[in-house]
Amino acid sequence: MADTVKLPEDSFKTITAADREALDSEKIAAPSLTFRQDAWRRLKKNRGAWVSLIVLGIIFLMAFGSLVVSPHNPNAVNPSYANLPSKIPGIGINGFNGTLVQAGQRIDAYKQAGATGVHYIMGTDYLGRDLFSRVLYGTRISLIIALVATLFDLTIGVTYGLVSGWKGGRVDTFMQRVIEIILSIPNLVVIVLLILILKPGMMSIIIAIALTSWVNMARLVRAQTLEIKEQEYILAAKTLGESSFKIAFKHLLPNLSSVIIINTMFTIPSAIFFEATLSYIGIGISSPQASLGTLLNDGQKNFQFLPYQMWWPALILCIIMLAFNLLGDGLRDAFDPRTKE
Repeated sequence: MADTVKLPEDSFKTITAADREALDSEKIAAPSLTFRQDAWRRLKKNRGAWVSLIVLGIIFLMAFGSLVVSPHNPNAVNPSYANLPSKIPGIGINGFNGTLVQAGQRIDAYKQAGATGVHYIMGTDYLGRDLFSRVLYGTRISLIIALVATLFDLTIGVTYGLVSGWKGGRVDTFMQRVIEIILSIPNLVVIVLLILILKPGMMSIIIAIALTSWVNMARLVRAQTLEIKEQEYILAAKTLGESSFKIAFKHLLPNLSSVIIINTMFTIPSAIFFEATLSYIGIGISSPQASLGTLLNDGQKNFQFLPYQMWWPALILCIIMLAFNLLGDGLRDAFDPRTKE
């Protein structure tokens, strides 16, 4: 008979509550999260991206909400109230109390113009139009053009890149040569040619964006598709007889969603800056319509004496550009699982 081993008496000791807590503290446990839930968690930890998202939400609400509630008509001309400075009721700070410096003395510009009982948050321009209403209107025009550019990116660009990357071979070669031809023509040349056919305005800019803005998205989606289509789960789906259309929507697009979202966040500020540049040099949105570019163009004419007319649209443009870029950086970090926290 084998020798029996006598265990010490304290080996059968009852585990106390303190021991359980010590054991629980050593356990490594984490909540089960999907990829999108983990990306959302990462995004919320990025304070810059989170603040940018809130700021952009406020700008969108104010710009498109002005369609329903607007302080004044953005195109209403009132020469007697021309070049009035900013005035916010209850604020006595110079620059926001409706005063100007003339001949070395600070005067009440509203009282001098007979504008009693009225105030303009951002002042008025050289025709007496409310600058705040015009900034809201111009921001809305710029955002609409940016959203149109995004629409073409998400339809033409994504579809073109998917087909090119999925088909490969001669089809891919031909489609990439078409993209190279489009890239060889500068955007400014396209818009100038369109102005010769159409008059300067929003339609010309939208058509120019429709012809050229989707190219970068198409090339990016095509590159990712070439990599993803060699994965095992794609080969398994093809072996099971799934159609290319079903594979694209069931497997390719979900795995390309992060790339598409991130690129879209960088497309929007590029489109806004493109429109502002065209309007600033006089071949974009035409007067009396307002955009951030036309407001900058009007403001720089009086910048030496009335700088606020240029400061406000420039400030809004800078905030929009900075917010979209910070949000794009935050989304890139959130959707990249290799990013270290």
